[in-house]
Amino acid sequence: MAKQLTLLLVNADQQERQLVVKTLSSLNVFRIVEHSDTQTALGVLKRQAVDLIITGLNVGKIDGWRFSRMVRSGLLKTPKNTPIVLTPPTYCERIAETTARSYSIDAVLPLERQDVLPQVLANVLSTHLEKSSRLNLLLLEPDQARADEICQHLSLNFTTTHVTTTNGALSQFLQSEFAIVLLDATATHSDAGKELVANILQHKPSQAIVTIIDNRDADYAEQLLLLGVTDFVRAPYDLSLLSKVCDHAARREDFMVSYAEFAEKVEQLSRSERRYKDLFSAHQRILLHLNTVVMELDTAGVIRFLNPAWEQLVGHKLKASLHTSMFDYVLAEHRDKLASVLTKVQQGEQQSALLELQVMQSNQCPIWVECRFQLIKNVTSTATITATIDNIHERKQAELQLRHLALHDTLTGLHNRYYFDQQLNLLCEQAKQDAQLEHALIYIDLDHFKIINDSKGHQQGDIVLKEVAQLFGEHIADEHLIFRIGGDEFAILLKHTPLLDAHMLAESVCSAIEHHQFHSEEASYTISCSIGLTQITHQNSDPSECLKQADIALYIAKNLGRNLVHCYSKEDAQNSTLQTGLEWGHNVRQALQNNHIELHYQPIWDFKRNQVAYFEALLRLRVDDNLVYPNQFIPALELLNDTYLMDQCVIRECIRAIACHRELHQVSINLSAQSFLDERLLPHIQSCLAEFQVAASAIIFEITESASINNLSATQAMIAKLNELGCHFSIDDFGTGFSTFSYLKQLPAQHVKIDGSFVRDMLNDPIDLALVKAVNDISHSLDKRSVAEYVESKEIFDALKEIGIDYGQGYYISRPLPVEQLSAMLKTILSEKTAC
Repeated sequence: MAKQLTLLLVNADQQERQLVVKTLSSLNVFRIVEHSDTQTALGVLKRQAVDLIITGLNVGKIDGWRFSRMVRSGLLKTPKNTPIVLTPPTYCERIAETTARSYSIDAVLPLERQDVLPQVLANVLSTHLEKSSRLNLLLLEPDQARADEICQHLSLNFTTTHVTTTNGALSQFLQSEFAIVLLDATATHSDAGKELVANILQHKPSQAIVTIIDNRDADYAEQLLLLGVTDFVRAPYDLSLLSKVCDHAARREDFMVSYAEFAEKVEQLSRSERRYKDLFSAHQRILLHLNTVVMELDTAGVIRFLNPAWEQLVGHKLKASLHTSMFDYVLAEHRDKLASVLTKVQQGEQQSALLELQVMQSNQCPIWVECRFQLIKNVTSTATITATIDNIHERKQAELQLRHLALHDTLTGLHNRYYFDQQLNLLCEQAKQDAQLEHALIYIDLDHFKIINDSKGHQQGDIVLKEVAQLFGEHIADEHLIFRIGGDEFAILLKHTPLLDAHMLAESVCSAIEHHQFHSEEASYTISCSIGLTQITHQNSDPSECLKQADIALYIAKNLGRNLVHCYSKEDAQNSTLQTGLEWGHNVRQALQNNHIELHYQPIWDFKRNQVAYFEALLRLRVDDNLVYPNQFIPALELLNDTYLMDQCVIRECIRAIACHRELHQVSINLSAQSFLDERLLPHIQSCLAEFQVAASAIIFEITESASINNLSATQAMIAKLNELGCHFSIDDFGTGFSTFSYLKQLPAQHVKIDGSFVRDMLNDPIDLALVKAVNDISHSLDKRSVAEYVESKEIFDALKEIGIDYGQGYYISRPLPVEQLSAMLKTILSEKTAC
């Protein structure tokens, strides 16, 4: 059974509390905590968190509005975004809308609409958003110091956007919504200020505008008010007065409409209270007979009397239904419950009874109804059972929606992480009690799923997740449970399954995903998954430990090459290493997020011009005051699929350094395959170039040959965009994939970097030497520049120069250095290499 959600109900009226409890009790979703005033309720919230709050308005010294404000303050144990529903005794639409927005209340529902309370709760539980009651304010103030002072003082109630010119003010106004516009007319030309006011009100006549005017200029104030300005403050002014005027002006329209609405409703109530009560009573009687089925049954359940509402409810004719058994209309699975209840009422065990069941309509569609039964005896002692039947189908649907939201993933329809934790605990508890039981936990992660999201969009990624979920359903029997844990991670709990059977089933899942064709608008493609497996037994029945074991096994499967199943074993030597790697990965991610990075720059030598052509930026991290090199942190980032964060930091820091240091006239930056196909890459590059005013031609981006050809069309498109921007491009580590020469002419790159493993041994290995020459010749024939890595000695340097290689890079030329040491290094290598 699913764990119930904790609902805090705060209402001073006991009958109103009972009404809410009655409405929700049949859902079996909530554990309701009742309190009659907000002070005791706050005492609860100071000690524990709840999932939902329903509060009345008059609930003690702290009313419902201010009670909501306390929840939103974040000072209590319950999260500040805990959903809040207000149930006021009097409901005015505009007042409810305005005040709820001010106090960040999720929904306002009058007591007379309790029938839709389940639907309202389903809606608010499905959204958990940050709540803020601050209003947007546009400030036109040319004086920066005065603007800072105003912004600081208004910050409690307003989010301020500051501009210094009338043109800037109009531009901002047209782009965004503002509750209030505040203009300093003392610092603005009078005609310009009036023109701005006219333009604003032309676009939005109801816009609240406050102006700061000169103390002596009554005529100008009058002109502004005639134009439609809401209010004004005379300079010199008190900041508290300015804040109060702004607050009143911003809410003017709401308050005026709300006051008129409320006044009209109060007048109506006071004028016709008695008539309203009489009309309400008559209306209720009419509704009772028109909408509620009234039925009389004999002791055998045969129908003796029906009212017309029966025909409206089920579609069966009244005459045809009389003298038939009520059991004929009830679904088979509910008939035993109905028989039991009728027997208890007939024998006097229960004076009355309430039962929810499904009846079949004439169109063969079942609907949920609520039946109330009562025994009546007349003077002749003849027993009759009366029944009233109401349609509760919508309420039941809302209940199912609530339960589905609580236990299922909305995208795939699989069970969610909340239900997974419950069921894992349950299976572990079963195994702990029974030494013969064997269950299994399968943990699944889709390989390189982020590339699909980044290259084909999140919509295509969602389609893949749905198809994967369907594949699981086709290969996993109904008695087992399938979950989407989050993102592209899934879990399967196999009940009463030995380890060997679990392993075979996991292999079949792995194979099914590998051989499934996923389709997009452009083409078909395949993906794979990595699977970790662990056993749940009497000896291994701790839920946290089982989940940890499956997680470790999953990442070992990834380290072993992906697209395979790995079964957890205590003897597996990789366990401690992997755990350390995951922890290290989180430290690396934190260092990147805090910008604890250091770039070193290695010069690329131009053989023909005998000078430094450009530099390659090489990343180091500062972790716990130690300098960490790429071979130590890149594997950890790849494990966490977070190399984009690294590339993002490097791009920004490198462009900033180019702007600050003239010697960095051109710099190459390495990009990971994950980042290269990320849709955020190009906007980030454009933003950094614009921020630091650096020409795009100063940047050369590098990506490895293997990553380039892995998705050729996407690579071509991205290189074209970078070239169009003005950046250059280089293919790194070229030559490692013997059959890739044909791809070189399809990639619009300016540089080809020969893999260093060939350069390093070229003087001793004739094959390596031939490959270096071949790459150089092909590069030149395609009008591209060749770059040789691993220039570690004078002999290699001279040989590369003789072959005709364009550029060289290596320790013989220079080691990578911090930017502060570049100037001295440039003078040294220039004198040494030109002498050669």
